[in-house]
Amino acid sequence: MKRKLIAAIGVAGMLVSVAACGGSDDDSKAGGADGYKGETLTLWAMDGSTPDKWQKDVTAAFEKKTGAKLKFEVQQWNGIQQKLTTALSEENPPDVFEIGNTQTAAYAKTGGLAELDDLKKSIGADWTESMNKASVIDGKQYAAPWFVLNRVVVYNKKIWADAGIKELPKTRAEFLKDLKQIGEKTDAEPIYLPGQNWYHFVGLTIGEGAELVKKDGDKYVSNLDDPKVVKAMNTYKEFADLSKAPKNKDEATPQQAEVFAKGKTGAFIGMSWEAPTAIKANPKIEKDIGFFTIPGATADKPEGVFLGGSNLAIAATSKKQDLAKEFLKIALSDKFEGQFAKEGGTIPNKKALESNLKGNPAAEAAAPATSGGGTTPLIPEWGAVENPPNPIKNYMTAVLNGKSPAAAAKQVEGELNKRLAQKQ
Repeated sequence: MKRKLIAAIGVAGMLVSVAACGGSDDDSKAGGADGYKGETLTLWAMDGSTPDKWQKDVTAAFEKKTGAKLKFEVQQWNGIQQKLTTALSEENPPDVFEIGNTQTAAYAKTGGLAELDDLKKSIGADWTESMNKASVIDGKQYAAPWFVLNRVVVYNKKIWADAGIKELPKTRAEFLKDLKQIGEKTDAEPIYLPGQNWYHFVGLTIGEGAELVKKDGDKYVSNLDDPKVVKAMNTYKEFADLSKAPKNKDEATPQQAEVFAKGKTGAFIGMSWEAPTAIKANPKIEKDIGFFTIPGATADKPEGVFLGGSNLAIAATSKKQDLAKEFLKIALSDKFEGQFAKEGGTIPNKKALESNLKGNPAAEAAAPATSGGGTTPLIPEWGAVENPPNPIKNYMTAVLNGKSPAAAAKQVEGELNKRLAQKQ
């Protein structure tokens, strides 16, 4: 299922300050049926995020338990940051809202989000740590992890069989060996990996335990010259060197799924929704599409991946704090979180709920890497970095065109540091 949030994942944006008024006690009523009769809870959910049946079922459960009404308002990702920033500074904001996981820190820092430490204690003891990390700022819980998506290897079964490959690779070295074998024994391009598929590069840095930025006094600066970042970039280059993809473009220019659809590419690193994109471009390829987890350095640990997804948060200025928490308890319960994962093909916020992905090969391939995944730096300053032209992308292209990682890092660090210095 293609989620329209993908285009916005990882973009924190530039935020103006949000007034941080505490929630009132207007809804301090007894729980249970009719406990909030006459109230209406407003939820902002992003276009494409909520499966229809899940939305219907969770609404019915919420209204039955609380006596209140639930008002879903679908929002578009385009322009949502400014719209939400404005709404959170007004008297009647959305009570609960979906927020990109890498956006959460910025909104928390400006005071727009209610603290949810009590909710974490009551329902979040077994939330997947890597997913919950984006909801915790300065040691406090400001949102609840809802779902993530991450990249997998999408491969052409026929090409791999024609190359004589009988088993899928379990390690990075085996993956490289298989791709080289495809290049030697078939006329297919082993892998389509453009030079600026930068979220995959972020995943490689996560796998190395690297940080893209570091603290220098009271500010953040580039950390691209760190040996761990260099190692991740060199890994990226090993694979990119097997590809004919442009070194100065990302996976959307052209759409890598449409390149794959031509049936002359062994594999690409992509999201689950890209397989349907390929099938739409060429229905005949559907029978040949397979998925597997991106192999890591060792067989027991998948490659690091960027976890793009959404959290659920409560507006600090909402007058319905308790009712909003009742909604989160229902929506994030094992029943409805599991249903959400099953219907949407997303990775749920608990390892135990991943059984709901059975029968969805793309999601099954993505799930094993979740616990070792991560995000871009969870700092408000990061938002400006991703605005085009993204200096990280330029760094990658420079390395792939022959510059040393040190020289490439030096080339972009001025622009990167300038962006990190921008006040959010």
